[in-house]
Amino acid sequence: MTAAPDFDTEVHKLERRLPRWAGRVLHWAHTSSAWVRLPIAVLLIAGGALGFLPVLGLWMAPLGLALMAEDVPFLRPPMARLFAWINRKLRD
Repeated sequence: MTAAPDFDTEVHKLERRLPRWAGRVLHWAHTSSAWVRLPIAVLLIAGGALGFLPVLGLWMAPLGLALMAEDVPFLRPPMARLFAWINRKLRD
């Protein structure tokens, strides 16, 4: 059995694999204050619930959860697994 992925390690790997602009946004989100991250995360999750509207969509909910995982401990392991999966897919 393999060890569970570490959230911070997977975020840093993803930062390096993404295009420069997306890596900078992810780095900012990872290092910014919780007072900034949490309201944005809640708005993204709420926008994901309005997925039937043209601009808002289901893509917003996972993005909000990923942003919220930085501050909510029980979200870190599932998001670390998701980031590890994304990193494996980007490597191939």
